[in-house]
Amino acid sequence: MKRVIIILLLIFSISLLFAQNSSISGFVIDSQNGETLIGANIYFENAQFGTSTNTSGYYIIPDLAPGKYILICAYMGYKDYKKIITLSLNQKLKLNIILIPSLMETESIVVSDDSVRTSIKLFRQSISKISLSPTEIKQMPAVAEADLLRTLQSLPGILPISDYSSEIYVRGGTSDQNLFLVDGADVYNPEHAFGLFSTFNTDAIKNVEISKGGFSADYGGRLSSVLNITNLDGNRKSFEGMAEISLLSAKATLQMPIGNFGSISGSFRRTYLSETAKIFIEKMPNYYFYDANIKAFFDINNDNKISVSYYNSYDDLNYEFNSGNEDSPTLNYNWGNRSASIRWTHIFNPKFFSNFYTTVSQYNSDFDILDINEQNEVYDISFKGHFEYALNRAFNTRFGFEYKILDINFTQDSPNGIIDISGKHTYLAGHFSLLWHPSDKWEIEPGIRYNRFANDKIFQDWAPRFSAKYRLSETINLKASTGIFYQYLQKIPRPFFADIWTASDKNYDRSQSKHFILGFQKEIANNLGFETEIYYKDYKNLYSLTNHFLDFQPQQYDPDGKPVYNSTAGLFNRGDGYSYGVEFLIRKNFGSINGWVAYSMAETEYLIDNINHHKYFQPRHDRTHVVNFVFNMDIKNALRELRGDTYKIDKRKWRFGANFIYSSGQPITLTSSTYSGQSIPDQPYNQLFLYPTSINNFRLPAYIRLDLSITYECQYDGWKMSPYLQIFNIGNRENVWFIEYDSEVKDNKIIQTVTTTDMFPILPTIGVRFNF
Repeated sequence: MKRVIIILLLIFSISLLFAQNSSISGFVIDSQNGETLIGANIYFENAQFGTSTNTSGYYIIPDLAPGKYILICAYMGYKDYKKIITLSLNQKLKLNIILIPSLMETESIVVSDDSVRTSIKLFRQSISKISLSPTEIKQMPAVAEADLLRTLQSLPGILPISDYSSEIYVRGGTSDQNLFLVDGADVYNPEHAFGLFSTFNTDAIKNVEISKGGFSADYGGRLSSVLNITNLDGNRKSFEGMAEISLLSAKATLQMPIGNFGSISGSFRRTYLSETAKIFIEKMPNYYFYDANIKAFFDINNDNKISVSYYNSYDDLNYEFNSGNEDSPTLNYNWGNRSASIRWTHIFNPKFFSNFYTTVSQYNSDFDILDINEQNEVYDISFKGHFEYALNRAFNTRFGFEYKILDINFTQDSPNGIIDISGKHTYLAGHFSLLWHPSDKWEIEPGIRYNRFANDKIFQDWAPRFSAKYRLSETINLKASTGIFYQYLQKIPRPFFADIWTASDKNYDRSQSKHFILGFQKEIANNLGFETEIYYKDYKNLYSLTNHFLDFQPQQYDPDGKPVYNSTAGLFNRGDGYSYGVEFLIRKNFGSINGWVAYSMAETEYLIDNINHHKYFQPRHDRTHVVNFVFNMDIKNALRELRGDTYKIDKRKWRFGANFIYSSGQPITLTSSTYSGQSIPDQPYNQLFLYPTSINNFRLPAYIRLDLSITYECQYDGWKMSPYLQIFNIGNRENVWFIEYDSEVKDNKIIQTVTTTDMFPILPTIGVRFNF
């Protein structure tokens, strides 16, 4: 390792001796609304080097010799920008590039490509990383409305647990192993009840990037994936709005400039799901949620920009089991997220770019039924700094720090005892990555991350990362990545009820995973890319809730003699595991017909201490085979394209969308035998008892679903109306959720029945959307 570092430092020092001092830098901006554009490609005509904008829309091309250049900026859906540049010696040219949309239509589908080859765009993205535009998300057929997490579930390697949950399970990992970031702030609970909605309002989203593994040292604290969401800054040119209403929800988004130096945007959403569902379902819980976010952007000057964002969501669920009985038990359950962030973007000099964050995030849940009351809260205050320094064309660096103050509380009061586990924790991290381009065909990125988590025990870990990319030919890229990842917060899953957030301590070690990934990319056509990856992951220290916690000796008793447990000792089961698989993706990003086809084959197995006779078993979220097909079409222009005609902007148009899913059935535990007996002395009848087999040794039938959507867009002067029809599970397939064993005594005989509970049946939704 020391030799490698010495060699890299030697190469770096030599490259500095021959570096040129001129540079071109700036932001790439949308001409219509003033938003910066993420991932825009900037390069020189007849040159073999270039760059792309970062998540702030900033770019830098350093180490340029004096002379004349033809600069080109290309971004999908925008007209190419071309400008002749003349650089003098040591000139630091600041050039903000204004791009004009190639289709002057609000929220038009991206139909025009840029001049950068598909293979180059694939090469520039990190391994296992996929970017989605808001347009792609909104065109997906949905149950109630376009949803980010359900869209992600159509990508290879990303799975749901059921129709009733929008949580994502990435390459065999659990749902808590995903890091969710919105404008730099952590989000600890990304979903609402019943899985119909996630906390992310797609109308407020500017850019989405998900890394399914092997991510760089910039990120840590999670084992499986990173979902990084950047919300809209707001229209800096004019007032803009959107309103939508459907059978299940209503929402609105507004944007407007603040003088000539900033902008503000805000979104609000409210559901009335239970009121609509009661028409069809008699015993429907009373449920609603609302969420809102607001973001302000201030352009202080070319070197300083500030954005302030706030998000709040609240879910309220209550259910009376027997509404005609005053003594009937009632379930009351509410939860919510709040987050706020301040980001200061500062450019020290053209080569030295930085973002500083101050964020606050809070998640809390309150659960009450019968004599049981439970509360869980995570309070997170964070300070972060991310820096980018362009040394020259061969070397770039990224480095930064993160400091968290965490307050995590879990309390449960029941007749059997009191659980009160609370603690304050701190998390400190520093990271460094070196991007080395030995040639135009190679990109090598070693990185290191230091983690320090302090509780009643201090954990200190070094997490190395490494990735490499190679352009085998003009159309083929090869990629590889590996790394070690640590997680200090765990969310313990429970069926039907709120999961529990807790932290590593002296009783439970931090979780760890190693990733090994190989990738192959092929440009099939300028508008069509093929990607495949194989991966292997291992897990150490996975946790699940034990059923025998109250059997342990309590730490103390309250004045009424009730046992009190304020230590995590004995609360969780510990285990290890592994995942491996292969994924294929063919994707067409733009055009009157666009979408993707994906296939994944994978296996995940866990080994939990003192569970399942100490044998490996497959968790509930494991799927062996998964096929996804996503298809979107502008009908009129698709027909024109088939005839060889040019694309036209129609004031009246039909859009059609389809989403098909096939996956192997979920593993479940069956009963190996049954027996009858009396649970208490003198019981006048026998009772059926079930004896389980090995855990999850049987699979349910395959999951199959087809969703369709059709939208009619009507463009008027200054506004647009889009009524739509969406049909979820149009085939009304009875996809099994779980199996129940029932028994009853009849004529002194035990009658046994086995029934299945299915997921969502066919669900049609109508709504209308207005843009103005």
